[in-house]
Amino acid sequence: MKKVIIDTLKNHKWTILAQTIFLTINIYLLTVPPKIIGNIVDMLYNLDENKKNILNSTYYLIGICIVLLFIRLIWKYFETVNVRKFERDIKVNMFKRFLKLKLKDIQNIKNGEIMSYFVKDINELRATLFRILNHGVRILLVFIIATYQMIQNVNLNLTIAVMSVIIIGAYMVVKIKKYVEKSFKKSQTMFTEMSEYIQESTDSIRTTKAYACEGDQLKEFIRKNRKVQQSNNTVEVFSNLLKVSLHMCFGICYSISLLYGSKLVLDGKITIGALVTFNGYIALFGGPIKWLPQLIARFKRAQISYKRLEKIYELEPEKINQKNSLLKEKLEGSIIIKNLDFNYPGVIDKALENISIEIKKGETLGIIGTIGSGKTTLMNLLTKLYNVPNGKIFIDGKDINEIPILTLRNNICYITQDNFLFSTTLKDNISLFKDEYEDNEIKESTQKAIVYEDIKQMPKGINTVIGERGGDLSGGQRQRVAVSRAFLKNSRILIFDDTFSALDNRTSEKLIENIREVSEEKTCIIISNKISDVKHSDKIIVLDNGKIVEKGTHEELIRNNGIYSEFYNQQSTKAEPSFLA
Repeated sequence: MKKVIIDTLKNHKWTILAQTIFLTINIYLLTVPPKIIGNIVDMLYNLDENKKNILNSTYYLIGICIVLLFIRLIWKYFETVNVRKFERDIKVNMFKRFLKLKLKDIQNIKNGEIMSYFVKDINELRATLFRILNHGVRILLVFIIATYQMIQNVNLNLTIAVMSVIIIGAYMVVKIKKYVEKSFKKSQTMFTEMSEYIQESTDSIRTTKAYACEGDQLKEFIRKNRKVQQSNNTVEVFSNLLKVSLHMCFGICYSISLLYGSKLVLDGKITIGALVTFNGYIALFGGPIKWLPQLIARFKRAQISYKRLEKIYELEPEKINQKNSLLKEKLEGSIIIKNLDFNYPGVIDKALENISIEIKKGETLGIIGTIGSGKTTLMNLLTKLYNVPNGKIFIDGKDINEIPILTLRNNICYITQDNFLFSTTLKDNISLFKDEYEDNEIKESTQKAIVYEDIKQMPKGINTVIGERGGDLSGGQRQRVAVSRAFLKNSRILIFDDTFSALDNRTSEKLIENIREVSEEKTCIIISNKISDVKHSDKIIVLDNGKIVEKGTHEELIRNNGIYSEFYNQQSTKAEPSFLA
């Protein structure tokens, strides 16, 4: 994470340098008006002789104020540009990082936590970093330039007296800041929990309405929201304590200036104009003194956010770097799996045990089994969503670990069982945001997926924007839109994971017939709990508790009178009433 921040800042080093230069000029020019005003005050004692000088000084003061206005506008422009570009680049880099994470790591991160990374943590980091570049540099420059001017133009002893109070105020901040850190850390935890709850509640809104659980959901949200409120109140109490402490120091500084400065005037060591100038310099410290507690509090917040983001960058990403030329490499599609065992990280029980399968190029494999039997796990390994042991899976005679990940996945079209759709147009959902497909190709894919007529009836056809996760479509329409991706993508290996569960038998059979026509020279794997979906496959395997318990053709498995035959008899019995009707 540290390298990402440094590299991002380096990319904008010239605009950051420009911001710093104009900020320095701005601070220096702010020390000029108090000196001019002090000189004018001294000249007022001999008004007749100094009228012209007073008038010229007034013009000079107005000119400085105008220059300050333009310098401040330029500095603020560079500040705004740098802030927004930094936030954009960090979020893009973070999103890229998530896309490269291994599936096992992503599954351990809750949706609400991910949203908290992008919304709260990155914004906290951005705000703090540029407050340091802005307020931090301003505090430093004011202390250096203003202190020098106070010593040079007024009095050393008076300057030391005032600066001593400021140092005491800084010490108080150091003592209080640890409480800010502790309270903010608790607030961050409460906010993440509430974000996760909101995400889960919105995802399950249909279930909530179906079971009339709105009241209970609201009570739980109010409870979590109250915790966030209480933790935020604690943060504000300690933050305000910092502010009050420094405001007191600021008031004491003015008191010392007036009391001790008046004595110096009476002793003839400084003029009244010099005292006015000195008070003007003290006013310059007003902003930095107020910013200091905010800066420290924000810095502690940013540390917490930084550590949270650092955990993401500590996760090992998939090694998918490869030359573009290899992306076009084509696989033939023959698959051999030898004595494959697999268990998920942190789980003792095996998800797959002693799996051996051979699928020749152009063959169709049907996989059937109960929920949790290992069907999807096997496909996750075939697409290397999880690490695969060496010497267990071979494609075209080559160990799967020797095939670059992008080459492997570019040659596999995996229609997953969740049939995920994005909240964008149907066209983008089918093409997966790729511009390489023509409109007629997309149209043909929807026709083969038997969803073209449904799309034609929609308000804007293929350009209709669907709701989140395809909520505007029926379950069958979502599945057929997802299947149309397989007809569009020219992959050598097609995998359909429980893709036809929401379809009626007639539509399902027609769709499988279209798949068989398209996949005559391709390797096809169909995973289903319905016998009708896999019965035409060249080979069929039955999985149970992660093991292959039966294999053969449809006719062979029926004659075996095993689990497959039992499934067949159960589903045939269920189908009879609708068939007779």
